[in-house]
Amino acid sequence: MAAKRSKPRSQARRGNESRIPGWAWLLAGVLLGLAIAAFVLLREGWDGRATGPVPDPQAKPPQTSAEPAVPVAQPEPPKRPRYDFYTLLREKETAISDRELADRARAEAAAAEAAAAAPATTQTPPPAASLESLQLQAGAFRDAGDAEALKARLALMGQIARVQSDTINGSVWHRVRLGPYSSLREVEAVKRELTGNGVDAIAVRESTQ
Repeated sequence: MAAKRSKPRSQARRGNESRIPGWAWLLAGVLLGLAIAAFVLLREGWDGRATGPVPDPQAKPPQTSAEPAVPVAQPEPPKRPRYDFYTLLREKETAISDRELADRARAEAAAAEAAAAAPATTQTPPPAASLESLQLQAGAFRDAGDAEALKARLALMGQIARVQSDTINGSVWHRVRLGPYSSLREVEAVKRELTGNGVDAIAVRESTQ
C-alpha cells in the first residue's frame, strides 16, 4: 500500500497566511461604525444649525376650556365696629331723626320770614326760654385717643368740638360733641357740612330740667 503524500510545506504556509483573524474583522466593524457616525454628525452640523429640536413656527398654544373659571371666594375684610349713637345717650338725651330735624328747621325758617315781614308796629312777644339744649354728636369711642383724633379732625374743618366721658350701660364712653346751638336750622347746617366732609353725626336734644 502506497504511503500518503503530505502537502508541501509551501502550500500549507500560504493557506495559513490567507486566513484573516476574527479580531481584525471586529476592529474593522467598530471603525466603520465610528466613521459613519462622524459623517452623519458633520453633515447635520455643517451649516452651523443646532442639532437639537427646532421650534415649529406654526405651533399654536394649547386650547383652554371654554367654561369660565370659577372665582375663588375671597375672605371678607374684618368689619370695623360701628357704634350705635342712639344707644349711647344718657337718660335726659334723645336723638332727633333727620326727618324731624329737616321739618323743624323749615318751620323755624318760615316763622323767621313771617316775623321779618310783619309790620314794625306789631309787637311780638319775646321768645320763651328754651328748655332743651341742641347739640351734635359726631362719635362715641371706648378709646379716648380715638375721640381726641376726631376732635382734631373737626378742628381742621373749623368746627369746635369737645370730648365728654360718660358711663353709659356700665361702660365708659368718650363722646365727641358740638354745640349747643340756638336753633335747629343751625344744627341742620352744621350737620350737612359734617356729612359733606365724611363725618356722620346725629342731632341730640338734651333736657335742661
